[in-house]
Amino acid sequence: MAAGAIATQRHSIKGWGRSMNNMNCHNTKLAAALAAGILSLAAAAAARAQEPGAASRLSLKRAVALALQNSREVALARLQQTLAEQAAEVNRSDFRPNLYGGSGLGYTNGIPQTPGGVAPSLFNVAYVQTLINPPLRGQLRAAQERARGQRFEVERARDAVIVRTASAYLELAKVRHSLELLRKERESAQKIVDVTRERSGAGLELPIEVTRTQLASARIEQRIVQLEGQEEALEGELRHLMAIPSNERVEVAAEELPAVPEQPASELVELAMSKNPELMLAEAERRAREQRLHGERGGYIPTLDLVGQYSLLSRINRYDEFFKRFQRHNLNVGIQVRFPLFSARTSSAVAFAQTDLNVAELELKTKRSSLEIEVRRQARRTRELDAAREVARLELQLAQESLRVLQAQFQEGRTNLRDLEKARLEESDRWLAFLEAAYGRQKAQLEVLRSTGQLARLLQ
Repeated sequence: MAAGAIATQRHSIKGWGRSMNNMNCHNTKLAAALAAGILSLAAAAAARAQEPGAASRLSLKRAVALALQNSREVALARLQQTLAEQAAEVNRSDFRPNLYGGSGLGYTNGIPQTPGGVAPSLFNVAYVQTLINPPLRGQLRAAQERARGQRFEVERARDAVIVRTASAYLELAKVRHSLELLRKERESAQKIVDVTRERSGAGLELPIEVTRTQLASARIEQRIVQLEGQEEALEGELRHLMAIPSNERVEVAAEELPAVPEQPASELVELAMSKNPELMLAEAERRAREQRLHGERGGYIPTLDLVGQYSLLSRINRYDEFFKRFQRHNLNVGIQVRFPLFSARTSSAVAFAQTDLNVAELELKTKRSSLEIEVRRQARRTRELDAAREVARLELQLAQESLRVLQAQFQEGRTNLRDLEKARLEESDRWLAFLEAAYGRQKAQLEVLRSTGQLARLLQ
């Protein structure tokens, strides 16, 4: 009997081994089929991505980077910066060596001389370099300050593009999520209309209740139409900012802005005073006008130029008839000093530059005061929106818990379908309120980052 049991056990083991082999073979075939299916799906997805109208899923960071890369405003600001630097180089040219050569032909009767009082020559070379000229030096330094300040104009243009792109991205994500909720609301509202109509037909509800539920359903439909138009406009704006083809759908994700440590209003004001691009640009303009005033005040002191001239003369102008000695090659090198004994321009230029500087200083003080007020207002607004978002979150949580309770009661037959759908509508409304509060908080955070010069965090 033991031998029979052993034989039976061996038979069962062999059968189990054959079944395992069959199972392994089947699993191998199944794995191969799954792998082939995954590859075919990947290939199909890649093909769809290359087709016109394929969706382009972008993160917030990528969307901002694309917008900056394709922004005409940023490109224009950079060209203006280059233009300001080149203008400073033009002003600098007066203090660099300048060499001119020339010749001419004319008729003389009497002592040979040109209209400028110089002896006519076959060929001449003139060298001029300004060494000391305070008004020109002041203009040069003012142009250099404006060129350095122009980089803050580039930063301001970058910040404007970042805020515009991030706002459109976050709002589009909010709108699409809201549309999903409203379409579910539409289904629930239609169920309520149907149930109310049935109860009215059975004499359990007044006809006015049917009209009331139809009105609620129509309002939901109106909000859906409005949000669909808003979605189309936001998607078009994002495509324009990122230079994406008009037939390509832009897919966005619900993202949070990079976390920023909570800072008191005093620290935010300090950051704004040291990093705000508009304020930095105003300070650069004030320094430029200050340099201009300093240069104009130096107009009362002498100017000094390094000059030189070489001329090749000829006897055809009859120099030997008017001068005792003729010399073919002539070279003159030296310095030219001019003393401003009386200059009406200097006093007027100083008065103009002083008034111009006073205007710049007053504008700068006004900008500082306005910026401090704005940053403190934004800090208060951010705290208020934080509290509003928390309230909206708790209201949503309460609506979800109430819905779960009603679902359990409905399954037990202790409530009706209309009450359940009303609870679903309430939960959806709370979702919409929470999304709106969250977006308002994000937009306020963007403005704070912009005012304090911290928008670069979005690209990190």
